Amino acid sequence: MFIDTHTHIYLKDFIEDRNEIIQECSVAKVDKLLLPNIDSSTIEEVVKLSKDYKNICFPMVGLHPCYVNQHFKKELAILKPYIDKCNPIAIGEIGIDLFWDKTTYEFQKNAFIEQINWAEEYNLPIVIHARNSYQEIFQILDSLKSDTLRGVFHCFSSNLNDAKHILDYGGFKLGIGGVVTFKNSGLDKVLKEIEIENLVLETDSPYLSPAPFRGKRNKSSYIPLIANKLSDIYEISIEEIGKITSLNAAKIFNI
Repeated sequence: MFIDTHTHIYLKDFIEDRNEIIQECSVAKVDKLLLPNIDSSTIEEVVKLSKDYKNICFPMVGLHPCYVNQHFKKELAILKPYIDKCNPIAIGEIGIDLFWDKTTYEFQKNAFIEQINWAEEYNLPIVIHARNSYQEIFQILDSLKSDTLRGVFHCFSSNLNDAKHILDYGGFKLGIGGVVTFKNSGLDKVLKEIEIENLVLETDSPYLSPAPFRGKRNKSSYIPLIANKLSDIYEISIEEIGKITSLNAAKIFNI
């Protein structure tokens, strides 16, 4: 069995066929879908889907860095009560994105730190979005010097040095998705130097579809395509990939 540790299946991209796609997951042996939130406009859908598909869909609470602006404190004030309301498995999706808009960096940084504080307060893992921002995120995590912080670096696609820095924290896994199947990503070479016990699987659907569906809508039933690539990298069966990565996810998210 597999776990998709990062899917936005609650978005409107799936409004026409969401039930069918969740049924497809069962056929593909993807039995758990973890739902990182985006902002206050999506949290109710995250909660609803987690109730409608209990023990399949699991909610997270967080403010995505691409949706952070000068009003982020108002957003956080709306979102934080949901931690008590919906019993989330993690604080996410949080972090820093310097690809789309560098002008909001200070707002993103402050929102990230505040949500890390939530994770510490509620003893929850965090799911980190790090796009063009690994060094900035490392600087923050290094300064916090937390022995209890844990979670996943979502959509890891950086180099071996960054991977080792993340794993040196002791409580983090690397989220591996469709990028590993891209012909020239180079991620396969990095992962050859990383033990599979440090990885979890994810899609980030509807984004970042694996080959051969790159450029089309992604969905959680494509997880076996990612696992198949890891099977080639680690030279073990796809069943063993599923077993190990699901155990890794279960430990991180306590599911």
